[in-house]
Amino acid sequence: MQTRYQRLMQPLVRERGELRPASWDEALDRAVAGLRAALARKGPDGVGVFSCSRATNEVNYLAQKLARTVFGTHNVDSCNRT
Repeated sequence: MQTRYQRLMQPLVRERGELRPASWDEALDRAVAGLRAALARKGPDGVGVFSCSRATNEVNYLAQKLARTVFGTHNVDSCNRT
């Protein structure tokens, strides 16, 4: 038996415990607000970035650059351990 998943066509945001459709601007504003709140509450050590080993070197480089320069953290990890 095969399960068919519906593809998301627009962002969803949680409001009072329920997901509802939102615009990209609203979804990105909420993401930014959440990251800023985490940084304000716990500082740079309160956030981290996880990157994928299947991503290109350039994408992984950008992820660590974002973590270090924007978030001010060295908490960067990926799943590429062998």
